Amino acid sequence: MSVKHKLFRGAAILTAAGFISRIMGFFFRIFLSHAFGEENVGLYQLIFPVYAFCLSLSTAGIQTSLSRMTAEKVSLGKANEAKNILCTALCLTVFISLIEIIVIQKNASFIALSFLGDVRCTQLLMIISYALPCAAIHSCICGYYFGLQNTFLPAAGQLIEQIVRIFSVVLFFFLTQYGGHTPSIRLAAAGIAAGEFASAMFSAHALSRHGKFLHTASLKSITGNLRELLGLSLPLTANRTVVTLLQSVEAASIPTCLKLYGLSNSEALSMYGVLTGMALPCILFPSAITNSVGTVLMPAVSATNVTGNRDAIIRLLKKAVGSCLVLGLSSCLFFLIFGRLIGTLLFHSDTAGDFILTLAWICPFLYTNTALFSAINGYGKTTSTFLINTCGLLVRIGSIYLVIPMFGIQGYLWGLLASQLLISVIAFSVLISLAARAQSGTVSPGQDLHTVR
Repeated sequence: MSVKHKLFRGAAILTAAGFISRIMGFFFRIFLSHAFGEENVGLYQLIFPVYAFCLSLSTAGIQTSLSRMTAEKVSLGKANEAKNILCTALCLTVFISLIEIIVIQKNASFIALSFLGDVRCTQLLMIISYALPCAAIHSCICGYYFGLQNTFLPAAGQLIEQIVRIFSVVLFFFLTQYGGHTPSIRLAAAGIAAGEFASAMFSAHALSRHGKFLHTASLKSITGNLRELLGLSLPLTANRTVVTLLQSVEAASIPTCLKLYGLSNSEALSMYGVLTGMALPCILFPSAITNSVGTVLMPAVSATNVTGNRDAIIRLLKKAVGSCLVLGLSSCLFFLIFGRLIGTLLFHSDTAGDFILTLAWICPFLYTNTALFSAINGYGKTTSTFLINTCGLLVRIGSIYLVIPMFGIQGYLWGLLASQLLISVIAFSVLISLAARAQSGTVSPGQDLHTVR
């Protein structure tokens, strides 16, 4: 089977799982907004930057590096080495995530008050921290299978995580009501931990049935692979961590700057909840396709590049980027026509509908950027994606502090559009340069962009 066919078959499997997962998640968010209210949804959304920051430290860079290393090892006929690298990654990520649990449990109130600006987030942070080791296990196993260009297990794990998360929250919500108590938004945080636990157990069980991984890995092999894995993952982890930290600053600053615009604390949290818990999930819904393409594109580019088949890479990139652009344009048109109707019909919020109309314009850029970043990472140019992402985030953070106090949340939406446009222009230029140099043989796998002149 050709690389192109493997790519789109894998993307199709992930897309199907992604759509099912997002449909469930979409209606789950409607349930959350109706069951707990906009202010509580805002509190719930506030903790995700912290959760994402912890994941970026423990899993993000390692998963991407593991996927790339697995693809390269397998393409060179070194399947056993790929298994040993997986064992190394599992040990490392679980160890880091356990340290993160200890740090969060001891400092939850400080993080909630100092960084999130609301002490009510304390218990939410303590609950969600228990999801981190499970997320680490699930992430590593998925990274390994992505490297094999086998997307069935990651897709199944994604569905299981979402099903368990939603079912547990809905079940305990009604049990709490039946018991005569008022349900708390803490149930939503507990649902995340339950979903990650279920997906981790499923992934580990499925992996154990397809080979004796732990038995083939020795302490010597794990130690030897640790240097190679850290060499690739540390720069990427550092990049992801900085980007996530900036995203955390961004998320925590929006409610604060909305208060400078003249809104009360409750109004600011409600508006933040409408934006992040209602409007943005709608805009991101079609990205299940582009995320799937991006996930399988990175190891495909890496494996094809290491074998020296440059023409195949160019054809692959044209198909992937073109498909994402067409989807983005179609989604933009759809949200422009039906955005206000979606907001009022599903969320009973005119504000959500207005947000969707404005955010519709970012779709062509947002969806295309996913493929562009994956392709650039496939070439091993993680520093380049970091710098591009940082530029976009600085534009968004600038819009928060400079524009929101004058124009309200609308100023942030304009900043989102400007940042995605800037990212698209830079990423497309970088990818064209990389592809041209790869064809001429002046760029080798793993060579960073700043070394290319």
